[in-house]
Formats: sequence, structure tokens, C-alpha cells
Amino acid sequence: MIRNNVKEERLSLSGQWTLAWQIPLFRQRLLVAIGILLCLTPVFPLFYQYIEKREGVVYEDFLLQLIPAVDVSIPIFMITWGMALFTLSRVIKVPHIFLGLLYGIIVLNVSRFISISLVPLNPPAGIIDIWDPITDMFYGDTYVTKDLFYSGHTATQFLFFLFLRKRTDKTLALLSTLLMGMLVMIQHVHYTVDVVFAPLFTYLCYLLASRLARVDSFTDKTPPFTE
Repeated sequence: MIRNNVKEERLSLSGQWTLAWQIPLFRQRLLVAIGILLCLTPVFPLFYQYIEKREGVVYEDFLLQLIPAVDVSIPIFMITWGMALFTLSRVIKVPHIFLGLLYGIIVLNVSRFISISLVPLNPPAGIIDIWDPITDMFYGDTYVTKDLFYSGHTATQFLFFLFLRKRTDKTLALLSTLLMGMLVMIQHVHYTVDVVFAPLFTYLCYLLASRLARVDSFTDKTPPFTE
């Protein structure tokens, strides 16, 4: 019985992707999204190394001054990549939601390029470098501390919350968003304003990504993650 259930689940997943791939618009936008992500990959280290060399403003964050700096790199790393794998395992089951998430990641990163460029900040006092060998591959040779406004760690968790559909999954993603916001402040890698504004900017990115991927029109045909 267990083997049959597994086989049916696999056939269902395969069937979902087969049906989605037969839609020319889906196929086109998926290939475009993959192409954009491939083009962005070499841009990341160039951009982050550039902003690391410029001078910015030190923001007077009274709340952050009350929080002792503590190295919480391991929980940050575990939440970052644990939730990434968890979300991927969920959205891969619904191709159109997966497509929306791809565009969400693209729009989110481009928006951070813009916001970081427009708001030059120097890192908070007492900053402790985050240990994350995976993320560091996108930063380049020098450790980056000036990718501040707005918080990418917090924003990514909230993006997962927006694209996940099952109630328990959304609850988990919302908790991870709140926890991540607190952790990056405890480590003094972000100002309070970076964390507070992250969900707002992420929601705007979600709206734009949903339109680009036409997630809304697809979800009516393939309802995701019902209870």
C-alpha cells in the first residue's frame, strides 16, 4: 500500500509538470526566469563588492544599541537553508507556484540592488560576520557588510510565507520570518529599519512577481496545497 501511494504521488507530480509544460506561456516564462537567474549569478559578486567599497551613513539605531551583539550564525544558517529546502519541496509540487517563486526571487534581488544603491549605509557598531559558506559564494572575495537596506535574510523568509499555501506551512514561514528578523539584529548585521521594512518591500515584490508569472490565473486551475 505504501509503495502504491508513493507511485501515485510521483505520477501526480509528473502529471502536474507535464500539463504545465504543455502551456506555451508557462513554458516560455519558465525558460525566461531560468535565463534571468543565470544572468544574475555573475552580477551578484560584482554588485556586492562594489557597494562594500563605498562609504555610507551610520544610522543611529537606539533599539539596536540596547541589544548585545551575539554570534547566532548557526541558527541563521539553519533557518535560511532549511526553509529554502522546505519551501522548494512544497512549491515544486505545483509548477505555477514554483514559477511565481522564481520570479519572486528575481524581483526581490533586483529590488535590493536598487534599494541598497539608493540607501548607502555603513554596518552597525558591533557587527559580527555571519558564517554562511553557501551565501558567501554569491558575495565574492571580500565579506560583505553593507548590503543593508533592506534585510535579504528577513525578506526571503517572508517571500516563502507569501508563496506557501498550506496553513501550517505559512505559519512556520511566518515564525521563521520573525525569528530571522530578531537574529540578524542580535548579530548586529542589520539595523532595525532594515528588518521592519523588509516585509513591506517583499510584499510589493510578490505582487509584481505574481503578475509577471501570472500566478493568479494559474492557481484557479490547479489549487495548491489544500488542507
